[in-house]
Amino acid sequence: MVLPKRWIVERLFAHLMRTRRLARDFERRTTSAEAMIYWSMILLMTRRLARSRSQPA
Repeated sequence: MVLPKRWIVERLFAHLMRTRRLARDFERRTTSAEAMIYWSMILLMTRRLARSRSQPA
């Protein structure tokens, strides 16, 4: 079924758009835009890791 995968992609885009710099096309080079995407995903993953470690096992 295609619908669940669509929601995964839309959730990813929502996380990326939370980083305000990625909401508009401010970057002149694609490498700097790519770096901003990596930075945004690193923030997301560190928040998830910190949240999962703070919960009791």
